[in-house]
Amino acid sequence: MKIASSNICRIAFTAAAALALHSQAAQADENGVSLWLPGFFGSLAAAPAVPGWSLGTVAYHTSVDASGNVAAARQISIGQVPVTANVNLNANLDARGDMLFIAPTYTFPTPVLGGQLAVGVIGVVGNLDTSIAGTLTAQVGPIVATRSGFLSDSFTGVGDLYPLVTLKWNQGVHNYMVYGYGDIPVGAYDSRRLSNIGIGHGGIDFGAGYTYLNPTTGIEFSGVGGFTYNFENPSTQYQNGIDFHFDWGASHWLSKQLFVGMVGYAYQQVTDDIGAAAFLNGFKSRVFSVGPQIGYLFPIGDKQGYLNLKGYKEFAAENRPEGWNVWLTFAISNAAPTSTVTPTRHAITK
Repeated sequence: MKIASSNICRIAFTAAAALALHSQAAQADENGVSLWLPGFFGSLAAAPAVPGWSLGTVAYHTSVDASGNVAAARQISIGQVPVTANVNLNANLDARGDMLFIAPTYTFPTPVLGGQLAVGVIGVVGNLDTSIAGTLTAQVGPIVATRSGFLSDSFTGVGDLYPLVTLKWNQGVHNYMVYGYGDIPVGAYDSRRLSNIGIGHGGIDFGAGYTYLNPTTGIEFSGVGGFTYNFENPSTQYQNGIDFHFDWGASHWLSKQLFVGMVGYAYQQVTDDIGAAAFLNGFKSRVFSVGPQIGYLFPIGDKQGYLNLKGYKEFAAENRPEGWNVWLTFAISNAAPTSTVTPTRHAITK
């Protein structure tokens, strides 16, 4: 049977529509974007705060890329003849993002369940630049057709709202925390765009954390783990799987105002996405990261200021973009009543 090359191309692009819909350079967590931003928690995560209002801001920059090679055999009819086409999509994604997170938080002075309750909401505005370059190859028998393409998109806008509730307990050098976090999908989102500030669906996240802080030695270590449940994206009928994440930070206080240390995170999707093509198998995402940090406390009138700079280099990514990101945090809160090595806590001053 003789098959024209134009028919091969038609087969290729028919198959590509299904492949590209679910691959996007082999990214689980729809388009490689999760509700939880790894690195959100870090040093002093469970340490108590000074009651009253605080305001945290984070300037966040990320640079990631990903490549994926997705192959499938598809049965397509040409005329009345069934033909099996072996289709391979090799895509490369490159993305850059600059965002500003703003988080007003109120810490209650009256204990709740013997702990310190704080509530806040996080808003975000930012810019994303995304591009995808790909090569599609289809083969039917000895005939091979190849097509290449490039897509790019840049968008600036307002993201979703993220409410956050924490409850903390202190027992000497040991500090404990539980938290609840969510996504209200009111941000700029369009499923036809490559770049979106909003994620297009709601979700909830719960977890717990611990901070060891010894004022005598100046040694601190914090770890926070949690699970994310994602609701279905109504625009795409795609639902991300359940994610597990663990953020950590370790520091040494050089004085009552200055500390240096390390940060890191681990992120693992534990259930499959719903809506991914069968040939993508489990399609679970994973990434790890580690990097340095430095923090500084300083007075601002009768308030307390806090600066923190931390960076993460990602590695061992699977079905998710990999790269690096930097966080510059500035926060202001009520000053602590006494001067100690223990800084006060603010929303997203991790």
